[in-house]
Amino acid sequence: MIDRDEPRFAEATREMMERHDYIVPYFNATYRFDKPPFTYWAQSVSYRIFGANDFAARFPSAVAAALVAVVLFHWGQRLGRNEIGWWAAIIFSLSLQVVEHAKAAVADMWLVLFVTTAHWAAYELLRDQWGRQESRTAEVASPAAVKNKWWWIFYASLAFAFLAKGPIGWTPLLTIALTRISLPQLRVARRFAFVPGIALMLAIVCLWGVPALLRTHGEFFRVGIGRHVLGRSVTAIGGHGATSIGAYLLFLPFYFVTIFFTFFPWSIKLPWLTRQLWRERDALDVYLLSGVAIIFGIFTLVTTRLVHYTLPAFPLLALLLAKESTKRASILPFLRNCARIAAPAYLILALFVSPFLSRFFPASELFRQSRDDLRPQMKFAALQFTEPSVVWYFRSRVKTFMEVLDRKEVVSFMNEEGPRFTILPSPMATTLFPTLLPGWKSYSTSGFNLVKGKRSDLTLLLKPE
Repeated sequence: MIDRDEPRFAEATREMMERHDYIVPYFNATYRFDKPPFTYWAQSVSYRIFGANDFAARFPSAVAAALVAVVLFHWGQRLGRNEIGWWAAIIFSLSLQVVEHAKAAVADMWLVLFVTTAHWAAYELLRDQWGRQESRTAEVASPAAVKNKWWWIFYASLAFAFLAKGPIGWTPLLTIALTRISLPQLRVARRFAFVPGIALMLAIVCLWGVPALLRTHGEFFRVGIGRHVLGRSVTAIGGHGATSIGAYLLFLPFYFVTIFFTFFPWSIKLPWLTRQLWRERDALDVYLLSGVAIIFGIFTLVTTRLVHYTLPAFPLLALLLAKESTKRASILPFLRNCARIAAPAYLILALFVSPFLSRFFPASELFRQSRDDLRPQMKFAALQFTEPSVVWYFRSRVKTFMEVLDRKEVVSFMNEEGPRFTILPSPMATTLFPTLLPGWKSYSTSGFNLVKGKRSDLTLLLKPE
């Protein structure tokens, strides 16, 4: 687990299963309101199949990414050419940011899946109008709209997108609004039957949301929406973003720069794609561009910035690039060469580079050294190095929860009765415990704290009895 979010999701799912409580998530025995529960539910299914381990925590994201590729393949086919579907799926799957998040134990890929499915369903609801400059098709009345399977898929996808990552999952509604402004001839209101549709969407969300709010006395909403949605909009959370007006303005082009890395290698052709669409675009291009613009626009204005926030736009970009490239035979060799190089390169990274680098992550290395001496009822604590990965790895053997200590509390904690262990910086361990008592054990490692960007020299002191 390479950052803080992965072990938080992974451990929260384990605690959800231990508590037999699939409504309110906990991490280290305290509420975790950061995200709605869909990712935890998916991981819990994976845990039942594979056990609670790194692979099982990440497997659902791989499934979600694969399903996005399947959606793009079928959507591309519906545009009239199988080639569009194949290339849209390949472009999405071999984008650098997708490759990273398709193996990460976080919520992003499920959000991408449901947002993409909603965008596809909206396309299908308006399909008979895409090729017309002025549509003369009679509007479908609301009762007929709700009998359309795509109407149900659209609003169900919006509901599950919210359950994956919150209100950002409702951006397809804004895509429709922006498309309607850009193409006033489109008839959307009664096609989408918004009133019963939004009622259906909210009803699905409320099946989880109401019990969660009642059991936490509204705290889930105040923290989950207030701090983690609205708070990210106006302040930089976790140091990710601007802390002044000047820095905020300076970082406005952030995603328009990072897209050349996150969408690599296909981003090489984004300037070409921009020129093509500037010269000529049809109604479907406007729709796809509206979806991309909504996602990039929202996160450009939000103060907290992380490079993966724009991932929901990648399927739309992949479809746009595939659609335009397959019109021109001269572009296809570039796509083939990118795929031939990217696929084996990513496999090499996954099979060889990642396992090599894993030894430099201190929490997993300390766990590997000490796991044979760990017992279920041991108490454990940490000083200064309190990363979520410590909880995730050590609770696979120890059933108690991590205590966070300060320097004054370490000695008294270790001298209390019963088996226990503490993780602390190696220099401090030498100072506080210059000589180990009989039976005590010590394990040390040097690694890199990726989250804080600094070296970590850690020692685990263990008292067996």
